[in-house]
Amino acid sequence: MVSRRTFLSLVAGSMSAPRVAFAQQEPRKVALYANVGADLTHYDVDVAGAALTKRATVTLPAGVQYAWPHVSRRYLYVATSSSASGYGPAGTEHHVTAFRIDPVSGALTKHGEAILLPTRPIHMCTDIPSENILVATNNPSALRVYRINHDFTPGEEVKQPGPIDAGIFAHQVRVTPDNRLAILVTRGNEGTPTKAEDPGALKVFDYKNGVLTNAVSIAPDGGKDFGPRHLDFHPTKPWMYVSIETQNKMYTYKMDGGRITPEIAFRAETLAEPKNRRSRQAAGTVHVHPNGRFLYGANRAQDTVDYQGKKVFKGGENSIVAYSIDQSTGEPTPIQHVETRAVHPRTFHIDPSGRMLVAQHNLPVDVRDGDAVRSIPAGLSVFRIGDDGKLTFVRKYDIDVGGKTMFWMGMVQL
Repeated sequence: MVSRRTFLSLVAGSMSAPRVAFAQQEPRKVALYANVGADLTHYDVDVAGAALTKRATVTLPAGVQYAWPHVSRRYLYVATSSSASGYGPAGTEHHVTAFRIDPVSGALTKHGEAILLPTRPIHMCTDIPSENILVATNNPSALRVYRINHDFTPGEEVKQPGPIDAGIFAHQVRVTPDNRLAILVTRGNEGTPTKAEDPGALKVFDYKNGVLTNAVSIAPDGGKDFGPRHLDFHPTKPWMYVSIETQNKMYTYKMDGGRITPEIAFRAETLAEPKNRRSRQAAGTVHVHPNGRFLYGANRAQDTVDYQGKKVFKGGENSIVAYSIDQSTGEPTPIQHVETRAVHPRTFHIDPSGRMLVAQHNLPVDVRDGDAVRSIPAGLSVFRIGDDGKLTFVRKYDIDVGGKTMFWMGMVQL
């Protein structure tokens, strides 16, 4: 059996082939994976044609929450749970399952046994060398680390030297590109007429070999009016972009000397009409383009009103916002807001070449169409990305989810 060290050396060698030889090869294939409940479906991706072809489906122990590929791109780790989202009813089935990715077809094959988790995993990632899996849970808010075994299966939990300050409602965990820090994005909770706001924060830990220490909390004004949801890093510069869900903002932070500067470097709007909110708006997923010149974020709305005895969409922005990034300062400037042609784009992903973006919508929603009511299905909206960073809608694949939810979607280069 090939050892982990030998395997990763072979992968690294293949990725560092001479440019001339690489240019003579066909572009590498890309696989897209998207879930409906516990079913995870593989799609072939035609980047040039901006098209998807449905292939096989694997079924997991419970509803898919998130997934993350091994750095080798030969394995996919999938977090699942039988719990409802948010603070809904808690289930009893929570797992991380490994799948082997066929390097030619992208097909998924279960790899080893799943590991049990104590509560619902809302997000997960690996560290940079994929030696450990980091799992964020929201109810209760927590951060746990699990070893990746030498055979690439998920392993035992890493014992931490002390308690973990996991804030309120963890929503994402990421490791900085230098593998020195782990960041837990904790959203907090919006206030209501009967309950005060729960503050949000970025919980930053020193990270080494799966161990978390020296926690620092980044929470402007104590976390008031600060509801971070998702972050991404610039591929070459020390810049970090954070979507602020409850305030519909995009914040820029700078990193220096292996630390995150706590002051907000830049603030940008996510909405096209920030002063015309027709319903609750929530900033969502954020991704930096592979070339580092552009930034993208999701805007979500799904509130309903009663109409002809049905719950219909109240209105609001369901869109992707595109920003240009100043290459000297890191400041993002909005250049486009494009509708996603459905309701609640919970997540989106950019193909590794940077030419195509796919947005996933989790549920069907009824909308008014004149005096009638029609349903907009869940599904996948496909966009081309131009050289100027702007998006052009190509097509939408409607997906019948029944009573289930599309919760995660991502692409992996084979």
